[in-house]
Amino acid sequence: MSKITSDHLMEQPVFREPWEAQVFALVTALIEQGALSSSEWSQSLGSAIKSAQQQGDPDTGDTYYKHWIAALEMVLTEKELASAEEIKSLIEAWRKAYLTTPHGQPVEL
Repeated sequence: MSKITSDHLMEQPVFREPWEAQVFALVTALIEQGALSSSEWSQSLGSAIKSAQQQGDPDTGDTYYKHWIAALEMVLTEKELASAEEIKSLIEAWRKAYLTTPHGQPVEL
């Protein structure tokens, strides 16, 4: 059995994908700007994770930041920072941009 050291942990990427870092940054910015509190975020994220588990998410860690997105969408609509329609529209715009962006190029709106 190999021993995990702090050096080993530092070699591992914190985020698997750029979008994970971006959603983390968005939530952090909302907290820093006072748009939501840390405890509100914890409750929202916990609720999103619990909901996903009730729907069959095996909670292996692979979907952790998807829960962040679900919680962020809930927070944005509950606090009226964005409407469900605005969020849906942005999701669709990103989906179209992703599908039409040539391989290897950054996706931009």
